[in-house]
Amino acid sequence: METPTGVDIAMFEILLHYEFMQRALVAGVIIGFISPIVGVFLVVRRLSLIADALSHVTLSGVAAGLLLQKYVSAFAMISPLYVGMVFSMVASVFVEQLRRLYHSYQELAIPVILSGGIGLGVVLISAADGFNVDVAGYLFGSILAVGKSEILAIVGAGLLVLGIVVLFYKELFALSFDEESAVYAGIPRHGINLAFSLAVALVITASIRVVGILLVSGLITLPVAASLQLANSFRQAFIYAVIFAQVSVLAGLVAAFYLDWASGGTIVLVAVFNLLCVMGIKRTVSWVRKRRGHLTT
Repeated sequence: METPTGVDIAMFEILLHYEFMQRALVAGVIIGFISPIVGVFLVVRRLSLIADALSHVTLSGVAAGLLLQKYVSAFAMISPLYVGMVFSMVASVFVEQLRRLYHSYQELAIPVILSGGIGLGVVLISAADGFNVDVAGYLFGSILAVGKSEILAIVGAGLLVLGIVVLFYKELFALSFDEESAVYAGIPRHGINLAFSLAVALVITASIRVVGILLVSGLITLPVAASLQLANSFRQAFIYAVIFAQVSVLAGLVAAFYLDWASGGTIVLVAVFNLLCVMGIKRTVSWVRKRRGHLTT
C-alpha cells in the first residue's frame, strides 16, 4: 500500500509534469512576493483602493489590446497584457496628478480613475462586438493562460517593482507614516509617489493572468490584513504578508488545478481563509489568556 507521503509526491510530480502549470507556479511565486510588498505600503497609507482603480483601467487596456488584435494585423502577436500595462501606468500618473489637484480630497482620485476605467472598458468591449478569446480568463484568472511571453513580462515587472521598493524604501517608509514631516525633511513627495504608483500598476498587470482583473486587489490586501494581526513591527508585516501571499497563491493554484476551479477565485478564497484563521486563533488565544487571568485572581 502506498503511503500518504508517496501519494503526495506522486500528485506533485503530476502537477509539475504540465508545462503550463510550471509557468503558473513560477508566475505565482513572483506575484506572491511583489504583491504584498506593495500592499503593505498601500494599506499603511490607506490607499488600498488604488489597486481596484488601476485594475479596472487595466481592463480597458486589455480590451484595447484585444480590439487591436482583431482589426490591426501588426498587433496580432502582441499580448493584450502589454497594452493593459501601458494603460495602467498612464492611469497611475493621472492618479498622482489628481491627488495633487485635490490636495484636501486626495481619495477622490480613486473613484474618478475607477469609473473612467470601467466606462472605457465597457465601450471598447461593446465596440468590438465580442472577442474570439475568453475574456473571463482576464477577469477571473486562468492557470492555462500563462504563456512564455507573460512569464517574461511578470519577471520584468517583478524586478522593476523590487528595484523601486529597495531604492526608495526609506522615503516610502517616511511618507507612509508622516508625509508632512517627510516633505519638510526634503523628500520629493510627488516623485516618490509617482514611482510607487507605477510599481502598483506593474504589480496589477503582472497578476492579471493568474488572479484576474476583478480579484487582483484581494491578493494585494488580504495577506497584508492577515500579517497585521500578527506583526509587531513594520519588517514583520512584510515577512508575514509575503508568507501568507505565497501560501495563498501556491495552495490556490494547486487546488484550482485539481478541482478545475478559476485560479483567481481559489487564490483569493485561500487568502480569506488564512485571514479568518489568523483572526480566530488570535481571538482564541486572547480569550484563553483572559480566562487564565480570571482564574489566577
